[in-house]
Amino acid sequence: MNKLYLIAIGALLSGIITVQAQEWKPQQWPVLKKYDKEHLYQIALPLGGIGTGTVSLGGRGELRDWEIMNVPAKKYSTVTTGNNAPFFAIYAKPQNQKATTTLLAGPLYSHEYLHYEGRPVNHHGLPRFEQASFEAAYPFGQVSLSDSNLPVKVKVKGFNPFIPGDADASGLPVAVLSYEVTNTTDQPMNVSICGSIRNFIGKDGSKFRTDWKGDYIPTGAKNNKNKYVESNNIKGIYLYSDGVDKDDSAWGTVALTTQAVNGVTYRTSSKADNWNNSILNFWDDFSADGMLTERSKQEDEDPMASLSVNKTIAPQSTETFTFYITWSFPNRKAWSSVVVGNYYSNQYPDAWKAAETIIPQIPELENKTLSFINALLGTSYPEVVKEAALFNLATLRSQTVFRLPSGHMMGWEGVMDRFGSCEGSCTHVWNYETATPYLFGELAKTMRDVEFNYATKENGLMNFRASLPLSEASKGNNPAADGQMGCIMKIYREWQLSGDNDFLKNNWEQVKKVLSYAWIEKGWDGNQDGVMEGSQHNTMDVNYFGPNPQMGFWYMGALKAAEKMSIAMKDKNFAKKCRTLFEKGSEWMDENLFNGEYYEHKITDPKTFEFLDMNDPDVKIPGFQLGQGCLVDQLVGQYMAHLCGLGYLGDKKNIQTTMKSIMKYNFVEDFSRHFNNMRSYVMGDEAGLLMASWPKGRLEVPFPYFSEVMTGFEYCAAVGMLYEGMEEDALTCINAIRRRHDGAKRNPFSESECGHHYARSMASWSAIIALSEFQYSGVDKSMKITDRPGNYFWSNGYSWGTVQVTEDDVTIEVINGTLSLKSLTVGSRKGMKLKHFDFKEGDVRNIKLHK
Repeated sequence: MNKLYLIAIGALLSGIITVQAQEWKPQQWPVLKKYDKEHLYQIALPLGGIGTGTVSLGGRGELRDWEIMNVPAKKYSTVTTGNNAPFFAIYAKPQNQKATTTLLAGPLYSHEYLHYEGRPVNHHGLPRFEQASFEAAYPFGQVSLSDSNLPVKVKVKGFNPFIPGDADASGLPVAVLSYEVTNTTDQPMNVSICGSIRNFIGKDGSKFRTDWKGDYIPTGAKNNKNKYVESNNIKGIYLYSDGVDKDDSAWGTVALTTQAVNGVTYRTSSKADNWNNSILNFWDDFSADGMLTERSKQEDEDPMASLSVNKTIAPQSTETFTFYITWSFPNRKAWSSVVVGNYYSNQYPDAWKAAETIIPQIPELENKTLSFINALLGTSYPEVVKEAALFNLATLRSQTVFRLPSGHMMGWEGVMDRFGSCEGSCTHVWNYETATPYLFGELAKTMRDVEFNYATKENGLMNFRASLPLSEASKGNNPAADGQMGCIMKIYREWQLSGDNDFLKNNWEQVKKVLSYAWIEKGWDGNQDGVMEGSQHNTMDVNYFGPNPQMGFWYMGALKAAEKMSIAMKDKNFAKKCRTLFEKGSEWMDENLFNGEYYEHKITDPKTFEFLDMNDPDVKIPGFQLGQGCLVDQLVGQYMAHLCGLGYLGDKKNIQTTMKSIMKYNFVEDFSRHFNNMRSYVMGDEAGLLMASWPKGRLEVPFPYFSEVMTGFEYCAAVGMLYEGMEEDALTCINAIRRRHDGAKRNPFSESECGHHYARSMASWSAIIALSEFQYSGVDKSMKITDRPGNYFWSNGYSWGTVQVTEDDVTIEVINGTLSLKSLTVGSRKGMKLKHFDFKEGDVRNIKLHK
């Protein structure tokens, strides 16, 4: 082999390596929803992975809600105060013209101007763009910035990979930010984009002082340091601390990095922050020429790090500047008094190593994320259904959710501004959501493992809030009737979707214990007649006394699911018992609870279990009951039964009539005249579904939330309507929810109940399942899909793709994962036996339908 040939090969290889080392640029991203200048104030799209915490991309391009230190941080920020970092800024100098330096964020609103010290919002003193708009198809967020006085337009693009079936790829501690800058002049332009972060490690709000005005000042950062690092084609600032206790939940590391080959300058510190001199010192340095000058180390330096990339942009051309923020904060306590840790920190114990590992994967992960989003957006579902389903997936990435080092997924109910809300992966809240099981089946199975094998006592009592560490999960005596029965239906669902018979086998004895707990003396169904009469704690945070549809249909669903699992386990006696109790209970509820319009609650005396005459003025009715109210949630068990393919739990006509009554009595088109003594999640001229209405007269003291509106319950009812053929009504309800979350009044990526990012809101994914009538059993390898022509998305938690339905055929595409299929049912047609199809990723099969 001659020398010239070797040189040529070397040059080729060098070229390949150079290409691979080039800065990644995002592709064109899809858009599902657009928000104009007047609808940006509340927008905060979380950038981060499942269980990692997040930082949010604001509607105007700002970074807000820094929630990477194991705690929430809404509105109140421990990281950004006043004009201080973190923020990104742009320097732009057209040839032979004056340079400008501008914060990469849109304008302030008039209501943000007032403050007793003239500093009403963060970055109030920095020049901004005059126009901004936001576009999203979660997890992709895009902010468009422009200004008639500036020579550039900028598109800020932020995302974090989200790939159903791959929890690890969807659980990366990274925020990806790209700035696409367009030179709008006819001259070449010198442009720099700079990100600045003050080292905030340790400053999570758990430690604080008050200043002379009484303002709350977060402390905790101590001896924090930054250093510039270059490795593996990555350049950037590494933020660490030599002073914060390494066992503190706010101890960790952060990295701000880029892959830019040229034009990178940096500062690892700024002048001491006396009278805000650190930001002044940075701004003067950056504004001089768009380049940064590293400062000599001094004792009083401020640990404000800045990383800048400089490029020349040709006239009427666009260049992309991409940055990555990675982090690792391993010491999560959650609701425990001891550190329980983080799954992601085991994989990425250091922020710089995280950057080195994750950044090279971003192009492939972007492709896979785009495949998911484009597949869903290309379907026939109404736009508002896609929006509700997709945007609420942000809850999985919020501080509502975390993963233990063992991989178990845990969840708060939601998060407050600075604290988690209602701990313990609360069973009666998490019962409603379907995003986890249908998109991340293995994570759902870990939640079932906690419920049945850690939180359940020997007598079958399942604590509806699991304590941490897991070794203490069963401590306490706190069962919830709806939570416990729902978990039985969920474990049936996870078995069916996964086809994992060992999963059922390994949990079967626990399932029997959990169901049998309903039959203990003076228990929920102590006399074993198929009717829940006992004191039933539930998701309304009270105990119902006596038979009611909310608990009753959860119980019917649990009995039906348990019967099917019993048959699979060849436990004939248990199957027979479940069948008998179901038949008795279902018939009794139709005969005794259905009042001709809906199912109501027959209140019993808490001591004797005897029925009370609610029309007798001398009878003392227990407080906080449902009684004759029309409950939005009365068919929640039926909702789950439809999703699980368990059929009707009561008379079909009664179920359908009840859904119509819920819409008739509970939907309010204008809340302006509505009295509500509790929390208001709907106000003014907004519309929504009331928790309860009282066509037959209200109890003096109803259950606490009767006058409220909460989105998770609304979605549950709306999906029930879809299954009963009430599509127009269902869409009316879903549209009402999403109109309320319009970016101006509420965050489109956080539906609140008892806290932001409330877990129950992920019931919105159920509309995707209901409209496609999708059901899958990995046990018998069967699929069911609607016969209504259209294109639908399907997912079973392990694989996903699309189904195109016509009058003559069905085309199944597997975009990710594998799918085993032996039979297919289309609508009401007779199921078709198929030659055993084993779909591989990328396979497309066309199946002709019988006439």
